[in-house]
Amino acid sequence: MRIVFMGTPDFAVASLAALVDAGFEIAAVVTAADKPAGRGQKLSESAVKKYAMEKGLTILQPLKLKDPEFIAALQNINADLQVVVAFRMLPEIVWNMPPKGTINLHGSLLPQYRGAAPINHAIINGEKESGVTTFFLKHEIDTGDVIEARKVEITDTDTAGDLHDKLMVVGAELLVETVKAIESGDYKEQPQKQSADLKHAPKIFKEFCKIDWNQPLQTVYNLVRGLSPYPTAFTTLNDKTLKVFKAEIEHKEPGIAPGGFLSDGKTFLKFATRDGFLKLTELQYEGKKRMLVEEFLRGMRL
Repeated sequence: MRIVFMGTPDFAVASLAALVDAGFEIAAVVTAADKPAGRGQKLSESAVKKYAMEKGLTILQPLKLKDPEFIAALQNINADLQVVVAFRMLPEIVWNMPPKGTINLHGSLLPQYRGAAPINHAIINGEKESGVTTFFLKHEIDTGDVIEARKVEITDTDTAGDLHDKLMVVGAELLVETVKAIESGDYKEQPQKQSADLKHAPKIFKEFCKIDWNQPLQTVYNLVRGLSPYPTAFTTLNDKTLKVFKAEIEHKEPGIAPGGFLSDGKTFLKFATRDGFLKLTELQYEGKKRMLVEEFLRGMRL
């Protein structure tokens, strides 16, 4: 069975590597075009491209997915199945091309958390479990028939980065199982259940990341966890941006207005919320590197 794999970040590399290790024929890899990055603006390759180059796989990097040359190249590859992991939305002419269809690995238990940022939103909303789902692509995003799913626990201290790494491993395993089932024809498709209480996972913009200290302590804590390490929750201190990567909760009556802070200048810095303190443990001040709070306080006069 000839497979075209589509993906870009590290999350997708684990799935591609699992398919390669399982012995599947990867006829081609489709990934994002190289982009300028860093101070020198040198072209940077995607994580998937770097892995594909190491394995000597055919690589396609279309700027536009409806480009006639790209469509022709896909048709010439004549794949039986396309696999999509952390990639862009595909036009119908692409996802409807292979005889066995196009499947996607999504970082949530569908139909919950459809959208671009399921990992972040699950933690922001205080969920106790998440998971991965494989499904067939169709017109509406993340709505296709489910093939398989697997649950993953979320602990009280997990960040988006922690959950990302869990789902990356479990997702790669589930994807291999799914592709084997499709190859053998031994699988069942289940339509996604329609519900009025579905939670969504839209793309996250900068303003969403700004901490509102008037919110309850648990809400603020979940926001910090759900945006760490990227795109990162932030507040302001001395009119400069202060990113918060890690924090702890302190259930103690603040006694000061939300947004106010207390510090001994050496070991702790905590901000008041509506009903407690958020103790910052790992942060990044504008123009500085990411550091522990003790290191930050040594070079900062509050």
